[in-house]
Amino acid sequence: MKTMKYVLFATMLVFACCDKDDDSINTIPVVSTTEVTEITTTTALSGGNITDDRGATVTVRGVCWSTGQNPTISDSKSEGGTGAGSFTSSISGLEPNSTYYVKAYATNSAGTGYGSAMSFTTQEGFTDARDGNVYQTVTIGNQVWMAENLKYLPSVIGPASGSATTPYYYVYQYGGTNVADAKATANYSTYGVLYNWSAATNACPAGWHLPSDAEWRQLSDYLGGHSVSAGKLKETGTTHWLSPNTGATNETGFTALPGGFRYSNGVFEYVGNNGFWWTATESDALSMHGIDISYEGSNMRPRPRYSKQIGFSVRCLRD
Repeated sequence: MKTMKYVLFATMLVFACCDKDDDSINTIPVVSTTEVTEITTTTALSGGNITDDRGATVTVRGVCWSTGQNPTISDSKSEGGTGAGSFTSSISGLEPNSTYYVKAYATNSAGTGYGSAMSFTTQEGFTDARDGNVYQTVTIGNQVWMAENLKYLPSVIGPASGSATTPYYYVYQYGGTNVADAKATANYSTYGVLYNWSAATNACPAGWHLPSDAEWRQLSDYLGGHSVSAGKLKETGTTHWLSPNTGATNETGFTALPGGFRYSNGVFEYVGNNGFWWTATESDALSMHGIDISYEGSNMRPRPRYSKQIGFSVRCLRD
């Protein structure tokens, strides 16, 4: 009889243990992971939807991610509010051209529930070791271009100073000499740096170079010629380009922007109207070839004679 009682007691303990575990499992939140969007070289956007908090308030929610296929909150994570319902959450600190997995999560007093894992791959990119700037890159034909204007800024000077031989670096509408202040401006963040030609020739990081006129022409020819190529390179819409931003499709991902220029008379002009970029091809001792793209058309306009004192944008091409 004693043996039977012990067996019955042990069995009851097992059932009690299992019932407790089942209750715990059944009271963690029910959450799903939303699609990953706005993917860049180092960031992305995801989120989740908590459809049932199981009667216990969600005290923290967000997304977790890793390069492993089963991320948890022990990996990188974000925290984005409390309670049930849908939410979005930013993913940051990623490496370019890498595959990650992300899950939404929600935690209540019973534990943490997870949505299904979703995978995504960050955009091609490059980190400039000189200053830590990260650039998106894009492959067009046989060429690899930076998909952003160069932001390398070892020094800065106001537009009144110019030279054909001394390297000068400008930020549109900035008139001072403080690099940190110049980098804090919206124009630096959006359009990068304007370089005189002497600065432009040595501005690209190791493994990249200032493209020649022939290399710009190679890009244009691959896209169907000068009459249509600019439209395929320009950012769409009128957030940065003036209306009508004719022909803009940005189907290449090049995202050309109208950063304007520093004219040789010491004035900044044409932001929103035109983008100007240096080539490495010399026209004569005082002038260089450059590229001009306008809001008014789809054509890329190579120009053979620009003063070396002018401040233009730079797009680097991989060696």
